[in-house]
Amino acid sequence: MTTSFTRESHAEVADDEDVDSLTIGRRIRQLRTERGMTLEELAAAVDRAPSQLSMIENGRREPKLTLLQAIARALGSSLDAILESEPLDERATLEIALERAMRGQTFQALGIPPFRIGKNVPNEALTAMLSLQAEIERLRDERAATPEEARRANVALRRLMRTQNNYFAELEGHAHAILEAVDHPGGPLTQRTASDIAAHLGFTLHYVPDLPNTTRSVADIKNGRLYLSSRLTVKGDPRTAVLQALSSRILGHREPTSYAEFLRQRVETNYLTGALLIPEAHVVPFLQEAKKDRAISIEDLRDAYSVSYETAAHRFTNLATVHLGIPVHFLKVHESGTITKAYENDDVNFPTDRLGSIEGQMCCRKWTSRVVFDVDDHFNPYYQYTDTGNGTYWCTARVEQSSEGAHSVSVGVRFDDTKWFLGRDTPNRGVSKHSVEACCRRAPAELEASWRENAWPNVRTPRTLLATLPTGAFPGVDSTDVYEFLEAHAPR
Repeated sequence: MTTSFTRESHAEVADDEDVDSLTIGRRIRQLRTERGMTLEELAAAVDRAPSQLSMIENGRREPKLTLLQAIARALGSSLDAILESEPLDERATLEIALERAMRGQTFQALGIPPFRIGKNVPNEALTAMLSLQAEIERLRDERAATPEEARRANVALRRLMRTQNNYFAELEGHAHAILEAVDHPGGPLTQRTASDIAAHLGFTLHYVPDLPNTTRSVADIKNGRLYLSSRLTVKGDPRTAVLQALSSRILGHREPTSYAEFLRQRVETNYLTGALLIPEAHVVPFLQEAKKDRAISIEDLRDAYSVSYETAAHRFTNLATVHLGIPVHFLKVHESGTITKAYENDDVNFPTDRLGSIEGQMCCRKWTSRVVFDVDDHFNPYYQYTDTGNGTYWCTARVEQSSEGAHSVSVGVRFDDTKWFLGRDTPNRGVSKHSVEACCRRAPAELEASWRENAWPNVRTPRTLLATLPTGAFPGVDSTDVYEFLEAHAPR
């Protein structure tokens, strides 16, 4: 695009946002070089200091219109020729692009100060630097997943889990090898055994009060030290944080290159942690005996291995289909009604968005996972049959507290498989038609008629709903905090 200026409409070149000082400077330098003029000769012709002309040619100063006109006359050219937006040659294009890159966030984030591009720097070197800068920006954009990209990655991962019945033999093999290496006899995994696993992998455990807020643990791979919060024992199971950190080392995880890979690594880490806490070789006979007695209970699994109800429920979904022949579904629902985790291979029909994502959708009010919040008895498990357009399902659910509020965790099966579970004699029944508009997504007609025009709720929109996910290889982690922490705690 050609941009022209008139004396009346523009006092300075800087007044027009379409003009790029880098492009103008390179055009002046190119025209000067073609005329065989030195910088000093051009400076003398326009009655300016050579240093001032050098600043203009390097794009570091925006010249006034009168000076540009004088420069054009001295070069035997026109003002329009200098103000052309297209660079004159390949070299100018590369220099301008690299100058802009050096002024951008990528170079600044890497701590690379701007430098003068000398005439002796070959074009190939400039091209290589620009290619590297473009690749870094591509990776940053890839890691800054939008909510839609995150949902797509989550849907793809859940489909993989469904095709494998949520069972990963390779991860089970890793758990078996580690437990055998530390001579674990079976039964609940003690904190001492967790420490033995750390020692087997070459790590010592260090509990500190100043663990970075954005982390659950930090591994110093160079010095073989694993840092955990000294407040951990108050907040949750101390074994879990240790095993989650060690699982990444067992699996040889590298820095993730996409959100999908980060999500996959996180699922693998949680799976392996569960397999260490509830070993396959020990628990499968336990579950098979319970099925034989028609007395399968998530509570019994939880108590037998001293884990949380959620861990027991997760582990049951890993093993139920492959070892017991029972398709299952799993739901974790926030007290607001939002589904935060889901898995199913029993044809249950959960609400989804257009991408097929269940997480983030509202769970039906009539479903066990929502009804359990209204049950006063939180000591005993809650059981319920729910009739749906896709058949009848039975679920067992509990409410657990977390830093984000209360969550319900439920495991369910089709009606035909209820015979294997304790709680099958429950009188609790519900009807859910969440796939139909008239279900709980719409208020009863009389209630809606009374209030729809007379109510205006101020929506409490989740912070992450409209924002991209945090950038970086490990979303949300402040790498500066982590490196400063490691520097402060590293052995001297």
